[in-house]
Amino acid sequence: MGRLLRWMALAALMAALLAGLVACGPPRKSVFPPSVSIQEVSLRPNGQWQLTLRIQNNSYGGMDFRSIDGELKVADLVPVRLHTRFDLDIPAFAADVTQINLLPTPEMTAALKATASKGSAGSLAYSVSGNTSAQPEQEKAARDFTFHDNDWLSPVPGIPNTWR
Repeated sequence: MGRLLRWMALAALMAALLAGLVACGPPRKSVFPPSVSIQEVSLRPNGQWQLTLRIQNNSYGGMDFRSIDGELKVADLVPVRLHTRFDLDIPAFAADVTQINLLPTPEMTAALKATASKGSAGSLAYSVSGNTSAQPEQEKAARDFTFHDNDWLSPVPGIPNTWR
């Protein structure tokens, strides 16, 4: 009889432990802010710039990116607004691109064109900053992530009106 009670107590303890482990669910994946940078700028005949924005998911799980709202600043000139909506499902530690057309200030266009005469030795500082809306795979709603990037644009040899 004592042996039976010990086995029943052990079985009850194991059932409680198993129920506790099942309640825990899958482990949560760490979520980190993404990186947003300019991959390419193309000057269009109508004066617009076509930006190819690179979005790097720095999280341990996939994220569904939906929009960007921020600003682009070239050199020390007045910034212009970056805003676009899209739907990109980016896996963990991967990147994807989206394109956005914007109308720059005349000073921005002049500064960009001035680098073209210098060839690949020419460069122009830029910064992008703002928020991107994304939904991590284990969350029920999207949230905003802040981004900020500083880098340089240089003319692409052999491809007119294009900078990277």
